[in-house]
Amino acid sequence: MTGGAGKPNDTDLEAYHFLVDENGAIYNGKYKPEDNLDCKDGKYAHHCGGGNTGNIGIALCGMWSRLYPIHRIQLERACRLCAELCDKYGIPIGNKTIMTHAEFGNSHTNTSSFGKVDINKLPCVGIYGVKEVGNWLRNKVQWYRERLRT
Repeated sequence: MTGGAGKPNDTDLEAYHFLVDENGAIYNGKYKPEDNLDCKDGKYAHHCGGGNTGNIGIALCGMWSRLYPIHRIQLERACRLCAELCDKYGIPIGNKTIMTHAEFGNSHTNTSSFGKVDINKLPCVGIYGVKEVGNWLRNKVQWYRERLRT
């Protein structure tokens, strides 16, 4: 999640490769996923402190306040996009490859992502807890991947 409003702003577009707004529209960020293969040149999406190299950043626009909750349509569009990217780049779906900020920070305690709590709740689908949210998202990505392959 961006921690902002329901649409991406310029900072969001700099930080993520893809953003999904409150209506499910997908925005391309300033950088392509390939730009994060080597982050030494400084021209890459800074989506996850300590976890940018070789990783793709997808964000849900919202959560700045109760005025900008995450919507089911966003989740569905983000999970489908993630499944498409997994197919395109040969990424396996698992808890070491598809992670929320909170999950990444919990498993990489020496990064600036350590201690982040996003995303730890999805009220629109009744899921609460870092592990539970991550598992729900991965299961949904897998669900989409199976349908894309048929």
